[in-house]
Amino acid sequence: MDFGFWLEYSWVFLVIIGLEGILAADNALVMALMVKHLPDKQQRRALLYGLGGAFVFRFISLFLISFLVHIWQVQALGAAYLLYISIKFLVKKHLLNKDPGEDEEKGKEQGSEQVSSKGFWKTVLKVELTDIVFAIDSILAAVALASSLPETSLPKVGDLDGAKFGVILAGGLAGVILIRVAASYFVKILQEKKGLQSAAYIIVGWVGVKLLVHVLAHKDVQMIPKHFPESITWQVIFWTVLLATALIGWFSSPREQHEEPNPYDMQK
Repeated sequence: MDFGFWLEYSWVFLVIIGLEGILAADNALVMALMVKHLPDKQQRRALLYGLGGAFVFRFISLFLISFLVHIWQVQALGAAYLLYISIKFLVKKHLLNKDPGEDEEKGKEQGSEQVSSKGFWKTVLKVELTDIVFAIDSILAAVALASSLPETSLPKVGDLDGAKFGVILAGGLAGVILIRVAASYFVKILQEKKGLQSAAYIIVGWVGVKLLVHVLAHKDVQMIPKHFPESITWQVIFWTVLLATALIGWFSSPREQHEEPNPYDMQK
C-alpha cells in the first residue's frame, strides 16, 4: 500500500465527513425540535440514546445496502411526517393564534419526572426513526464515493471491501457525532430565541420537501427526472431557501431577556 493509496482513501474519508457535516445541519434542527420539550438533562440523554441506536442502524444498513436502494417508502413517510409537524405548528401558531410551546414550558416548570418520562422513550424513538430516514441518502452517497476506491486484500464485509467498509463506517460515525453536537447547539438557540421557532418549523417543512423530491425522483416512482435531486439547480434552490429562511428568522427574532434577580429583594 503506497502513499497514493493512503492519500486516496484519506481524501474520500474527508469528503464523506464533509457530506455528513452538510447533512447534519437540517437533520440536527429537526431533532432539536423533537427533544426541546424535555427537561435539559433528558434532552441530552434523548439525543445520546436516539443517535446511539441510529449508529447501530447505520452499521447494519451497510450489510443491506442493495435492499435499501429500493425502499423509497421510508423517505415518503419521513417527508409526510416532517410536513405534518411543520404545518401543524404553523397553523396552530399563526392561524389559530395559540402558542404551541405553552404546554411544554408548563411541563418544565412543574419539573415532574413522571410526566416527562412518559414522553422520554417516545422522543428517543422519534429521534432514532428520523435519523434512519435521513441516513439512507447519506449512506448511499458514501457507498457511491467509496466504490471508486481501489480494492484491498482485507476480507469483505457483506458486499463491500473491508477497507471501503471501514471508511464508510468511520464517516458515518463522524456524521452521527456532528448531528449530536449540532442538535445540542440548536436546542440552546431555540431556547434563547423563541421567536426563531416559526422559521425553524418552516425549515423542517422545507426539509420534508427535499425528501419528497428524492421520492419523486426514485427509479421506482420517476415522476421527475432521476438526477434532479443531485442537480446544481435543485441544490441552489434548496440551500438558498433554507439559508434565507434561517437569516430572516434570526434577524427578526429578538433574544429572550432573562431578568436578573434584584439583590435588594433577596435581602428582604
